[in-house]
Amino acid sequence: MKIHTIIAAACAALAIPIAGAVSAHDGKTETVTKNFEAAIPSMPGKSLLAVEVDYGPGAASPSHTHAKSAFIYAYVISGAIESRVNDGETRIYRAGESWSEPPGAIHSISRNASKTEPAKLLAVFVLDTNDNPLTAPIK
Repeated sequence: MKIHTIIAAACAALAIPIAGAVSAHDGKTETVTKNFEAAIPSMPGKSLLAVEVDYGPGAASPSHTHAKSAFIYAYVISGAIESRVNDGETRIYRAGESWSEPPGAIHSISRNASKTEPAKLLAVFVLDTNDNPLTAPIK
């Protein structure tokens, strides 16, 4: 079984939704819903956190970083997401595709690649338990 299937199933089974809207560059919003959060028993001081990010048509996230200790696995659930991490290439990821972000990465582009269809991704974080904020805009 593929790791993204296991992670998605675990998050769905243990869903603890907490939703909130975040402004995007062009006034359109993204919705971030926390799905799962737990300490990792075999790794004292580390936690696993999963969030779903829903992008309406044409919606985008501002350029941002994540908690300094966070390693992130992102999996596109539906639609298409345009993404760029650090100095990597700008790429469109479609449903079923994934990427990762190392600790300290700059996520300069994260947006719905479509102006007419919604898109959704699952972001799974492994991070120091009390490392906050989870996401911070680049100033």
